[in-house]
Amino acid sequence: MLTPLFGCIYLPRTTTTFDQDCQVESHHMVLDAAQIGSFGRCANQGCVVELVAAGAVASASAIVSGSIVLTGNVVYWLEKQRSCVGASTPASKVAAPAR
Repeated sequence: MLTPLFGCIYLPRTTTTFDQDCQVESHHMVLDAAQIGSFGRCANQGCVVELVAAGAVASASAIVSGSIVLTGNVVYWLEKQRSCVGASTPASKVAAPAR
């Protein structure tokens, strides 16, 4: 069997956008897949070992990077909520003090 196979890992990446409603920059994390190499000349047991290793590395990177992305997005969401509190209440909607 001479089929080329590729090993992939998953990496977290942060994107930044501007939120018009809150007038703040907001961040968001995503997972990007990256190719780390390829192998194509294997036979019998060699292919099995290489496939298992590539699968283990891809799975481990997906779990670790996915956890980082999830945690990062929670932190970014909390940061945005904190920054947006003042911007989300226009002065015209603030109640006048009671007399």
